[in-house]
Amino acid sequence: MKVVLSTLNAKYIHTSLALRCLKAFCRDEYEVEMAEYTIKDPVMNVVADLFQRKPSVLGFSCYIWNIEETITIIRMVKKIMPETVIVLGGPEVSYDTDYWMNRLPEVDFIVMGEGEETFLHLLRTITGDRKYHFVYGLAYRKNGEAVLNPGRPKLDLNELPTPYRFPEDEAALANRVVYFETSRGCPFSCQFCLSSIEVGVRYFDMERTKSDLLYLIGAGAKLIKFVDRTFNIKRDYALEIFEFLIKNHGGCVFQFEITADIMRPEVLQYLSENAPPGIFRFEIGVQSTNDLTNDLVKRRQNFAKLSRTVTTVKNSGKIDQHLDLIAGLPQEDYSSFRKTFNDVFALGPEELQLGFLKMLRGTGMRQDAGQYGYVYMDNAPYEILGNDILPFSDLIRIKRVEDVLEKYWNAHRMDHTVSYLIREEFASAFDFFQEFGDYWEERGWQKIGHQLEDLFTRLHAFLLHRGTARLEVAEGLMKLDYFLNHKYKPRKIWWEFTLDKTRQASILRLAADQPEVFSAGLASRGLSEKELHKHAVVELLPYDLQAYLQDGRVEAADTLLLVYYPPDGEGRPDVYTAGADRLAIPRVTP
Repeated sequence: MKVVLSTLNAKYIHTSLALRCLKAFCRDEYEVEMAEYTIKDPVMNVVADLFQRKPSVLGFSCYIWNIEETITIIRMVKKIMPETVIVLGGPEVSYDTDYWMNRLPEVDFIVMGEGEETFLHLLRTITGDRKYHFVYGLAYRKNGEAVLNPGRPKLDLNELPTPYRFPEDEAALANRVVYFETSRGCPFSCQFCLSSIEVGVRYFDMERTKSDLLYLIGAGAKLIKFVDRTFNIKRDYALEIFEFLIKNHGGCVFQFEITADIMRPEVLQYLSENAPPGIFRFEIGVQSTNDLTNDLVKRRQNFAKLSRTVTTVKNSGKIDQHLDLIAGLPQEDYSSFRKTFNDVFALGPEELQLGFLKMLRGTGMRQDAGQYGYVYMDNAPYEILGNDILPFSDLIRIKRVEDVLEKYWNAHRMDHTVSYLIREEFASAFDFFQEFGDYWEERGWQKIGHQLEDLFTRLHAFLLHRGTARLEVAEGLMKLDYFLNHKYKPRKIWWEFTLDKTRQASILRLAADQPEVFSAGLASRGLSEKELHKHAVVELLPYDLQAYLQDGRVEAADTLLLVYYPPDGEGRPDVYTAGADRLAIPRVTP
């Protein structure tokens, strides 16, 4: 019997932990082949590849991001390989399973919930007595009718073989994300999340976990994402793993889902003192700062404690933080969400993810949708279209905020500029992203692509359109950000240089002859005039850039900006400044 397990990942760099867990659990009895694709792959290519594999049993791992594309593939496969047994599993089909059995007559079986033991039992039954009513956790067909068996008790996690050591995975470890679990379950009851359905948290053996991590690091993994729903719920367990990874990281980066308001001070202190910069990333689900909203969705959260944790981590400079928000939760209207956004943005996360409520099958939120007047998409991802207090018109405005937030904040293309504009020119962070998002939409830019240069010219057009005060300050910061977005000297710029080529050449000559005018750092490089011409740019700004970068002061004092790009393209370019008066450069006219 040829068994193939497949899924459609969101991106090529992603890998499916589910397929590997199933393969590992079955491998003593059945040879299981994995076939991973992406939701962007042409359907015909996927079906052709599956056809070449000639499976007797073909399983698909199903999620909200891939279910509709998976259905298309299943229907084509069943037409060309009618004898192939089709099995579905995963969170998207583990709830409302009778709906899926009725919607998809091409599907023979659905594995509900935790799948390892159920799937192996199913394979044994297919090759054995075919008494499917004994397979707990399985949905099957009998006389054309769907039958859902009782659920299966949870596995002892120590009985699960490791899913991380397949030889076929080794070559790609450095270029793909490795998903890793140290536990299953969640202690919380957030009604919008499927994790709230499972009671209790189970842990894998610590020594096994350490051994698997050492193997992955040694085999070349560069990014390991822990999928534990609340990694730090057990202080001693989390701290032991943090300590282990700090000693053995080997340059790998590790990402965790953290509940920030329960993070213990001693853990924060340990990380602040011992974590090497850049090896840890924290993902923190804030979702809302509206107390009533959090109560309604059974989300226990102390925002004051959360803020202290996020601030402490940020001040350490060791760990990047990704904070999540959900628009559309109960009793959070446009005004309330604006406050939530600003509350969280004020914490200064490296990334702020703005998502929209999805009515996932099996969740309490979906069951209570009528209570709040929710309307939502019939098919995955079941995103809301509005409710009693947040109409569709407000939702699409917030989507414009999400769009420019991704382009201008999360992508870190204009950190200096955006920070200045929010602090000095707009009522709040939300207002900046909303006004700019509305302007972006009005001009139809959401329908066309963009290069890096386009992002700068479009922001500049917006700032001109609204009559931004002290525009010259924003322009100067935009020029700095543009230079910092390149690894090598940029071939083109989006503005006209303030200085002509003759003056630029004379400044580069001076920088080679008297580099201490700029800084001791430039002098220590010992760069020749030829090297500066090849790898440096100069521009004149109408204010003291160094004073602004140090403490935010904006003082009218023309500054010469010199940016040097190391020839190897490694790291960020070096920025040097000098007072224009020391170089006899004419006054800048804004």
